[in-house]
Amino acid sequence: MRGLGRREFCLVLLRRMADSRPDLVTGALVRLDADRAEAREAHRRWQALQHSAAGPRGVSLRSAVLGPTEECEERLWGDVALVVRRWALPLWPQLRWEVVSLPGGPVLGEQLVRAAGSPLPAATAGDLRVWEHTVGDVAALPGAVQVDPRVASRWEVHVAGVRAQFVWGLLQQVQPGPP
Repeated sequence: MRGLGRREFCLVLLRRMADSRPDLVTGALVRLDADRAEAREAHRRWQALQHSAAGPRGVSLRSAVLGPTEECEERLWGDVALVVRRWALPLWPQLRWEVVSLPGGPVLGEQLVRAAGSPLPAATAGDLRVWEHTVGDVAALPGAVQVDPRVASRWEVHVAGVRAQFVWGLLQQVQPGPP
């Protein structure tokens, strides 16, 4: 999509992450050779595309911005067939942007997930790494309980006396908890 690509999509994701980790977002902007004005403009364009009556929708919009899907698989969830697509992003090479949808249908969920073969050590309840571990990493721990805060970009996992908070699937904060 003209003016929006993978780099700019990272800027869109950073917009929500800045709510909880402005310090890390500042460093990420430097790594992307961007400033806050460019991040705001990327977010504005993304929102305009999402709400455009004439533009692509759902998976087509993601493909228009992120390019061809790098990984695609069908997955069953009970009796429902789902399509899982993944793309690499320049800011997080050890992760992939994952979009889950119905075949030919709407996007049901999207977040950052661990890339196959990632060198990051597995999460442990005593060693959760902000901006490195994902929801899937932490939710797989014994005794982990996932909590949906009912905001599309956010998630929580409670495990071993801590509350792990995520934005777009990436760990942002670890606090004593659960609340």
